[in-house]
Amino acid sequence: MIGLPSLDGAGKPTLRAYSIASPSWSDELEFFSIRVEDGPLTSRLVDIQPGDEILLGKKPTGTLVLDALRPGRRLFLIGAGTGLAPWLSVARDPETYERFKQVVVTHTVRQVADLAYRDFLQTELFEDPLVGEVAQGRLTYYPTVTREAFERPGRITDRIASGDFFRDLGLDGPFDPALDRVMLCGSTAMIREAAALLESHGLSEGSNAEPGDYVLERAFVG
Repeated sequence: MIGLPSLDGAGKPTLRAYSIASPSWSDELEFFSIRVEDGPLTSRLVDIQPGDEILLGKKPTGTLVLDALRPGRRLFLIGAGTGLAPWLSVARDPETYERFKQVVVTHTVRQVADLAYRDFLQTELFEDPLVGEVAQGRLTYYPTVTREAFERPGRITDRIASGDFFRDLGLDGPFDPALDRVMLCGSTAMIREAAALLESHGLSEGSNAEPGDYVLERAFVG
């Protein structure tokens, strides 16, 4: 959780669940936030300055951890909007490449301008001194755009269902429970639809207590 004190200093603080975008080994915390018009927190976050007070939860919580997945060969990180944030952390974690031979990061947004971290995932990541060399040739970035012309138009769930997703990547589809592991983060609707697709292909949801074939961020799922 991150947040800001009340404007008058006397009321309740404004807090929201946020995924950490920085890798686990980093000394700094990085978050990915998009301004929401009249949003009680995001409309203020855009104006914070060095030295301003920010509130943080005492410890991180969540289900998007590699230990919640069974061993596999391919890892698909499926995100929409700010749901890209945890994949920025996973993509910079050396353990990711120790566990999986291939990593695919998807990011679905409404407009091309919303493809935050595009340059990072296409080029800058491969210059990272810790994981750049091992990620080269093993991590693929797969963006899609829903409301503008783009080389890969539409929602990621539609492209998975149609098979375009696998054809674009040169992979045999659909998902294979013996090989593929998936993480989901984004809107409630996207997560539910994607989870239903995964279940239809024989993948089962995992948890820290009982690892499975896919996990989703339940902080955003009612």
